[in-house]
Amino acid sequence: MASEDVVQDNPVPQLDTSEPPAGSDRRAFMVRSAMAAAIATLTGRPIAAFAQTPATSPQDSVKLSPSLNVVKQSKGPVMTLVDEFYKVGPGPSSSHTIGPMRITYDFYQRAAKLPADQLNQATALQVNLFGSLSATGKGHGTERAALAGLIGKEPATVDPAFLDSLAADPNQTFKVKLGNKEIPVSLKNIVYDATKGDFHHPNTMTAKLLAGDKVLLEQEYYSVGGGFIEWKGYEPPKKNPPKYPYERISQVIEYCNRDKITIAQLARENEKAISGKSDAEIDAFLDKILGAMDATVKTGLAAPTSTLPGPIKLKTKAHDVHESALKQEGEARRAIGLVSAYALAGSEENARGHLVITAPTGGSAGVLPAVIYSLGPSGAKMSKEKLREALLAGAVVGYLCKHNATLSAAEGGCQAEIGVASAMGAAAIAQAYGDPPQVAANAAEGALEHHLGMTCDPVAGFVQIPCIERCAFGAVKAWTGYLIAKNEIPANRRVDFDSTVDALALTAKEMNSKYKETSEGGLAVSLVLC
Repeated sequence: MASEDVVQDNPVPQLDTSEPPAGSDRRAFMVRSAMAAAIATLTGRPIAAFAQTPATSPQDSVKLSPSLNVVKQSKGPVMTLVDEFYKVGPGPSSSHTIGPMRITYDFYQRAAKLPADQLNQATALQVNLFGSLSATGKGHGTERAALAGLIGKEPATVDPAFLDSLAADPNQTFKVKLGNKEIPVSLKNIVYDATKGDFHHPNTMTAKLLAGDKVLLEQEYYSVGGGFIEWKGYEPPKKNPPKYPYERISQVIEYCNRDKITIAQLARENEKAISGKSDAEIDAFLDKILGAMDATVKTGLAAPTSTLPGPIKLKTKAHDVHESALKQEGEARRAIGLVSAYALAGSEENARGHLVITAPTGGSAGVLPAVIYSLGPSGAKMSKEKLREALLAGAVVGYLCKHNATLSAAEGGCQAEIGVASAMGAAAIAQAYGDPPQVAANAAEGALEHHLGMTCDPVAGFVQIPCIERCAFGAVKAWTGYLIAKNEIPANRRVDFDSTVDALALTAKEMNSKYKETSEGGLAVSLVLC
């Protein structure tokens, strides 16, 4: 009887199916509503006012300015091209090394175009780093990359030995010739500024040409991920409309099914339509990227065991893992060991600051080269044409993640780098083996899904721990994602790629800023260097 009285006095509340109040964060609202219902059940005292109060998300991440083109591009069809996406440049980070070098090289070119009377007044050049660039720039060699661009060097052609020399002798001074004026510059002209602030993007920097205290030219820039850069007032270059306009992979698959084409063929047709380039021109660029990927893996494998630069004193392992894997008994163990070694090789080259390929970023630069290498002459022995198609299909996956979420660890954590790279790799494998577009999409989904929530917490700000081994796991997951998708009934998959990209975007938005390439959380504070 007593228990019946309790049930009558404290009935279980009805499920609240109403929409959250205006201005409320939906997830936070649902949690608070559930809490209110639980309290009401236990105490018999409903607190509806608590449940219905607008709830805001607890995350304190930097919000991107709506004026950024990378934000605007989230609306409308994908317009990215392979020569914008796959970039060759020095490691260890596309957003913290390649991006800043592209930025200061751009400023160098702007400054050189000023009228002679202004250039004759110039006395100094200065670069200020903000946000994540300031917080982890030391470990990424951001100041060396920024100085290199300022004296007229480009990422794709800079000699890594030059960047190494800046680390070995940071007191070097160089002369930048602007008109008839030679301006001395050194690493002292690259200033690590505020790490917190109301920035348009977490990777913000400014460049100035000074005449004493007078500013002759100043520009604010943003390194928005994957080596892409923007600046205040940026206007993207005009492009032709794509033959197959798409914003989601569901549209890509629909086009492919309708016209009986592959994802790679769709990508190629869009490349030609948007850029006006020929098949031969597209192939020439893809062959350049394939050559660079092959070189970075081979160089990394051939390098003897050594200690990487920086305070971690991390030993390389690609060479040893490769030698051990070759001796493994059992095809599966040998294959996993080899793919891991290829990824370690590319990632260690990145950590050394040598030339790598953004695919989609520097931090993930071991993943796709390992996948491509395992498909090439040293692995599955695919033809060059198949490898080109793999790059094109992988690019489509990367484009969609950039378009609907992010490629920047400073914005979305490591899920946006290793996760996207692994998804690209999975789609590339499916394309190379001639599987249907749906299988490629499912493979990419599986690889991305199992990186969701991965934080960016580089120890001491260096792209070494956990970044190097993460590339190996990302490459293996690419193969795992493909093999699962290949051996399942495609229509039975309950999670689609588009939904997973949406989850990537949402997780990036809600992730605490400590886990977004600031070295303020996770392994970066748990591991004590002695």
